[in-house]
Amino acid sequence: AGGAAMADGEGLVSVDYEVSGKVQGVFFRKYTQGEAKRLGLVGWVQNTSHGTVQGQIQGPTARVRELQEWLRKIGSPQSRISRAEFSNEKKITALEHKDFQILK
Repeated sequence: AGGAAMADGEGLVSVDYEVSGKVQGVFFRKYTQGEAKRLGLVGWVQNTSHGTVQGQIQGPTARVRELQEWLRKIGSPQSRISRAEFSNEKKITALEHKDFQILK
């Protein structure tokens, strides 16, 4: 009885993330962008001043879960992920980004 978009149980979600470890200077952002685009997700990724990588992911729940798993366990070939934290997860009715960007 909800809106047609949610009827298939494939609602859209938005979630923020921060990945700690050896994640800067190892093409982590480029690989994250590539993986997100492969999954059809939108959002952004950037390096922080304290040595982590952070960003936001938006898209169908199942695909977002796949990227979360990738951020937690895989990352770029040279990276060493010690921790991936996710926060501010919420359902959204429409994507708030056009594509997945690397922010400077």
